[in-house]
Amino acid sequence: MKIRQSKGISTIEFALSLLILVPLLLGTGALGVNMIRTLGTIQLARDAGHMFARGVDFSDQGNKDLLATIGDNLGMRSTAGSGKGVVILSALTFVDINACNAVGAVDAGGAPTAGCANYNKWVFTQRLLIGNSNVRASNYGSPLTSGPTGVTLDSKGKISLSDYVTKAGARANFSSANGMNPYKVVDGVAQGLPSGQRLYLSEASCLGFGMPPFVGGTPTYSFSFF
Repeated sequence: MKIRQSKGISTIEFALSLLILVPLLLGTGALGVNMIRTLGTIQLARDAGHMFARGVDFSDQGNKDLLATIGDNLGMRSTAGSGKGVVILSALTFVDINACNAVGAVDAGGAPTAGCANYNKWVFTQRLLIGNSNVRASNYGSPLTSGPTGVTLDSKGKISLSDYVTKAGARANFSSANGMNPYKVVDGVAQGLPSGQRLYLSEASCLGFGMPPFVGGTPTYSFSFF
């Protein structure tokens, strides 16, 4: 009698256990996919930054296509506004007294005038964006291209010496908020960076794999300095 009454219990127990095991399996799979995407994003930022720092012109469509091929598994596309990934490339420099002097923004004694608006500031000298800008914005700001303090980007994304020295729209956002200041500044001098030297920044991001309610699909992100 007891044996007859217990028939089917194991099936019920197995069905109930699936309510826990299946979500765990799906969640683990989603996390694994996002881990792979994160590693791919890190590699994409490194590869893009390495080429950019060595002078590869990413305003050229052929080089954009090459970068999109590298990030193809992340959904990268070379056409602006398309795809599931973005690469943001920036060249930066520190505006010291030599930069002020180069645009004549110093007084008779050689001190910077009010015209050298970015004295002792980090500024963008170039900005290029490949892919879908809606995926993620830069952690370090973007050149302002409108208004009285806005700068002009040429066809290669470059900003003129006059603009990045005299216009506040060229300033980069290195602060405690993003935990980054690439060089220590002592008495107005960026230690370890020769005057006029460029710092190259590569940021990459792609849409994460989403499986609600287990994984929300938060975009991956990585950056590299060269």
